[in-house]
Amino acid sequence: MLALFTRDLRLAIRAGGGFGLALAFFLIVTALVPFGVGPDTGVLTRIAPGILWVGALLACLLSLDRIFALDYEDGSLDLLATAPIPLEAVVATKAAAHWVTTGLPLTLAAPLLGVLLNLAPGGYLWLTISLAAGTPALSIIGTFGAALTVGLKRGGLLLSLLVLPLYVPTLIFGAELTRRGAEGQAVETPLALIAGITLGAAALLPFAAAAALRVNLR
Repeated sequence: MLALFTRDLRLAIRAGGGFGLALAFFLIVTALVPFGVGPDTGVLTRIAPGILWVGALLACLLSLDRIFALDYEDGSLDLLATAPIPLEAVVATKAAAHWVTTGLPLTLAAPLLGVLLNLAPGGYLWLTISLAAGTPALSIIGTFGAALTVGLKRGGLLLSLLVLPLYVPTLIFGAELTRRGAEGQAVETPLALIAGITLGAAALLPFAAAAALRVNLR
């Protein structure tokens, strides 16, 4: 599993769907918002949690179609499906690799980009915590969507349409956690909800994604 994990990291970076692309998109979205809404710092502070989370979510979407596409094209996905390791473990490993190359860099960069949106001082810690707790769910859900659309020509748009509704709860509670933290309010409820979504996705979706892969590889 470690060999598969490191292989996916190398492939993600070489294919251009790793650190640079997601971070560049996140930076562009964050930098353009002040031009669109104006320089009013009060407005920027109020919308910063939601904008940062929307930017991170959209950045995660960019590389979802690469999770299984390269393996499907070169035939290695068929080998992985017949390997002695469970296909569910393969799915979980690929989701972890996607998070390391996409979700983790976004989590680390978000506080720096929060400065551009005049995020309240109390929100930086909770922004990082919310992304650290929520972006794994985005990668796991995205892996499930990628498994459903593997082998389809031009499946990127369909993949986005499939996973975006599933991303909405994570987006809502992640932005709410950041907003409450920035305003000094109680954060236990949104933190528990976003952690529950991530844990639930990690427990259930690898099995659903593995089943979808078996159907698509027949």
